[in-house]
Amino acid sequence: MTIPRLIAHRGYAACFPENTLLSLEQALRSGASFVEFDVQFCLDGTPLVFHDQSLERTSGIQKDLLDLPYEEIRTIQVCETARFGKQFVNMDISIPTLTQMVDLLKNWPLVTVFVDVKKESLERFGIEQPLKTIFKIIKPILGQSCLVSKNASALRFSRFLGAKTTGWILSEWSELSRRQAENLSPDYLFCNHKKFPSPSCRLWPGSWQWCIYEVIDPEHARKLHKQGASFIETKDI
Repeated sequence: MTIPRLIAHRGYAACFPENTLLSLEQALRSGASFVEFDVQFCLDGTPLVFHDQSLERTSGIQKDLLDLPYEEIRTIQVCETARFGKQFVNMDISIPTLTQMVDLLKNWPLVTVFVDVKKESLERFGIEQPLKTIFKIIKPILGQSCLVSKNASALRFSRFLGAKTTGWILSEWSELSRRQAENLSPDYLFCNHKKFPSPSCRLWPGSWQWCIYEVIDPEHARKLHKQGASFIETKDI
């Protein structure tokens, strides 16, 4: 029996606050060979490992991360009390900078890293300068990194900057998306299984490998693998 390869989605996010140093390190120590995290930019241009534009879901603070300087953000705790209660409240769970995450991953040179650059930051701050900043910071792990985004132009510019591999995230399952994928030719195609037109649909053949998220059930993962998914992205690594 063959099984898909697993990507730790935002680290070991089922058991630890997502996109934190703790979550990523626990995923690595659990044996993850592939990890994924998100990058947003704050007001002063510092790239942070964070998924949402709003701070509310993970910190309880009703502010927009993109509107705040890092000096204010660095004191914010992202303990996800809505999910974990007070379990992590006294553990100094802050929002990591991309630099801090790279420093962690330098100790895991055999791990493949998927860096998801969020569309909100690209729409607010543009493509060229944010990506140049990211590439400067991830230089020590560039050979093990894959730039991922919903923004096709960002992937093209990433290749210009020296990206070894790229991944495109589908916003929708459609014939237009398929044609765009063929034109873009990413190394990986990411898709939420809930976007499939039917649970058993055939995944498009192409130059890419399919990465399907968010899956936590092993039987579901095996079924998706039989449909053509090489990778399963899961928070429960």
